[in-house]
Amino acid sequence: MNSKMGENRICELFNIDFPLIQAGMIWCSGWELASAVSNAGGLGIIGSGSMYPEILEQQIISCKAATTKPFAVNLPMLYPDSDKHIATIIKHKVPIVFTSAGNPSIWTSHLKSHGIIVVHVVSSLKFALKAEEAGVDAVVAEGFEAGGHNGRDETTTMCLVPMVAKKINIPLIAAGGIATGRAMLAAMNLGADAVQVGSRFVASVEASAHNNFKQAVISAQEGDTLLTLKEITPVRLLKNEFSESIRKAYESCASKDELKTLLGRGRAKKGMFEGDLANGELEIGQVSALLDTILPAAEIIAEILSEFKEALKEQNTTKFQF
Repeated sequence: MNSKMGENRICELFNIDFPLIQAGMIWCSGWELASAVSNAGGLGIIGSGSMYPEILEQQIISCKAATTKPFAVNLPMLYPDSDKHIATIIKHKVPIVFTSAGNPSIWTSHLKSHGIIVVHVVSSLKFALKAEEAGVDAVVAEGFEAGGHNGRDETTTMCLVPMVAKKINIPLIAAGGIATGRAMLAAMNLGADAVQVGSRFVASVEASAHNNFKQAVISAQEGDTLLTLKEITPVRLLKNEFSESIRKAYESCASKDELKTLLGRGRAKKGMFEGDLANGELEIGQVSALLDTILPAAEIIAEILSEFKEALKEQNTTKFQF
């Protein structure tokens, strides 16, 4: 791939070497991971959804000190201090912002007026079209397989990506269930310009997740995650004692308010950042069942790109000719 020559729309838009984006995951995506991914030629993202405004500022300063390459901040629109995060992002001239979990029209024009590239994460064609109308520069189409907060329609990546690619004109990033070079090539064959990878980078040396959580991720097997809490906000979790309590609550026909009480506050921090594997919310994708090693981010990127190039060669062999 000679992305430096402008052959890839995402590489050109972000000024990066490879069309490989690291997801901005809460409690897992601090400046160490973001800078490592950017230094390796991808786009690293700081996940601001778990950060107080002063913490985000420190993270941005540290990331700028650790890399001269472009990086981004992910901003969930439901975050209560999003206006403060926006001010910090503008103050420190962060070049790219990924918005999610809300209406992209709220901040897109304001961010773009400051020269910031805006990308919005969607889980459906409907929301992809709304994001394009709002003026974003690119969208991330994230399938049902993905970890963390997800779409209610349960549309898989393999269905969602070609539907979105067919209807939008702006660059498209595929996400959900992508952790290998072969999956990256498959997503791009479906019409994506790039891929966003989350779960694979949770199991990285630089991820800010607790080691207990990282070990749980690489130990996960098929069927060890579930999508739940649709009444509040859909989230994919590793099964544990907490998720079992949710299952029992559903069996008892718990109300939305009862589910909120059961969820409480700080569950994600407890699980992913503090390492409480019993009582915490352990957000991870279905692709965790494929993972069995914790590697430095640069090695993960090298591994994905190597497999991508090998798979690309195979497409020109008789195996794919009929």
